[in-house]
Amino acid sequence: MIRKAEQKDVSRIAEILVFVKRIKFRPIFQDDDYSFNELQVLSVAEKYAKPEVLGHIWVYDDGIVKGLVHIEGKEIVELYVDYFFQNRQIGSELLEYAKKEHGCSYLWAIEKNTDAIRFYERHGFHLSQEKKFEEGTTEYLVKMRTREDEE
Repeated sequence: MIRKAEQKDVSRIAEILVFVKRIKFRPIFQDDDYSFNELQVLSVAEKYAKPEVLGHIWVYDDGIVKGLVHIEGKEIVELYVDYFFQNRQIGSELLEYAKKEHGCSYLWAIEKNTDAIRFYERHGFHLSQEKKFEEGTTEYLVKMRTREDEE
């Protein structure tokens, strides 16, 4: 069910990213220009179609691509599940896959995205003392680590 992303998945990946980012991040950033002008399926698909990006993405596919995880080294760069398929353990499976199969041990989360932070905490991540600004915003990202990342 979890497999390496392929070119045929790019439009679906873009659709998931755009829809979930609008739902989750627009209330935090309150930036309509970004949410509805910059964040477009076609431009996101063009970015993710590049081999240097697509080569680091795995999808949850049970006949429909329902979620994705973007991995760079030991970092989980992105983890998104289509809004219509959330709360069905898909995110949990993707996260555990990243940890077990790729040794992922840290990620950055938007500080105000408390739902995501709680989700990651349920899966063995905890907040570190590290923070940084999300580029081009006034919002912080917080680094979350597993115990293994501290050793």
